[in-house]
Amino acid sequence: MKLLLVEDDKKIATTVKRGLEAEGFPVDVAFDGNDGLWMATEGSYDLIVLDILLPGRNGFKVCADIRGAGDWTPILMLTAKDGDLDEAEALDTGADDYLTKPFSFPVLVARVRALLRRAAGRNPAPVIVDDLRIDPVERRAWRSDDEIALTTREFDVLEFLVRRAGQVLSKQEILAGVWEYDFDGDPNIVEVYVGRLRRKIDEPHGRRTLTTVRGAGYRLEADGA
Repeated sequence: MKLLLVEDDKKIATTVKRGLEAEGFPVDVAFDGNDGLWMATEGSYDLIVLDILLPGRNGFKVCADIRGAGDWTPILMLTAKDGDLDEAEALDTGADDYLTKPFSFPVLVARVRALLRRAAGRNPAPVIVDDLRIDPVERRAWRSDDEIALTTREFDVLEFLVRRAGQVLSKQEILAGVWEYDFDGDPNIVEVYVGRLRRKIDEPHGRRTLTTVRGAGYRLEADGA
């Protein structure tokens, strides 16, 4: 289990490296984007912690280039404080998660562990239910030949449901499986995402694959229309 840290602030890099190594994670460090990209593509890492503001090549570009090379190593991107646009772009360029600076080291470790757990359980094979198909590697979904545009979180919820097709899943099971450590809001957020998914994967195509089981939760199964 080895991590790559790409961070140009040497004080922060040294502190994070020491802390992660104290938690049992060997860490290599790159101090600019070009070196970080080279190490990511030439080495073998289980997770990459990637800053955005880097000399040579910024974190967005590094992330996009890693994904463009077909490398789906989990990436935790470090963004600016209150950088909503940074966070959105981090996810859009292929990052798996983000953490705003300044950050709590225990939170960093928790997110690293969560991403590693998620990656360990990820099956890259496409999953098909009826004419609904998802590609976990490309993070894309289709209904027959029509591609469905999904946000990062919408895809996470859909993948969780598709992999458990036919099962009735409670809100808490969906929250635990999708949001994991970073959920601190109203559990009814699940209803919001289920509603969004219905409007995207079912209603335009005349399907009823995502249903509510009253008092129990939600179930995704072959077309119930």
